[in-house]
Amino acid sequence: MKVTAEICVIPLGVGVSVSKYIAACGPILEAAGLKPQLHAYGTNVEGEWDDVFAAFKECHQTIHDLGAPRVHTSIKVGTRTDREQSNDDKIAAVRERGSSA
Repeated sequence: MKVTAEICVIPLGVGVSVSKYIAACGPILEAAGLKPQLHAYGTNVEGEWDDVFAAFKECHQTIHDLGAPRVHTSIKVGTRTDREQSNDDKIAAVRERGSSA
């Protein structure tokens, strides 16, 4: 099943700056072929359900391996069966209607 998802990973117990932990997830998501799109409060991905969640699990483990004792993650997931639609398609549809929001 194809899925689009947003993940927001928050390492806890590592101080104020968490960018190195977030950056460690980028190569994992890319290697899984999920076409990550980083934004200010998370990352959008798209792919097969099992691939997406396996990559999310690997992100958690990697962040723990980097020294974070706790990891809190928010995940939003969407699926559809009526047609295929990528994250880029969704963005383009909004922009065609005159919005950059």
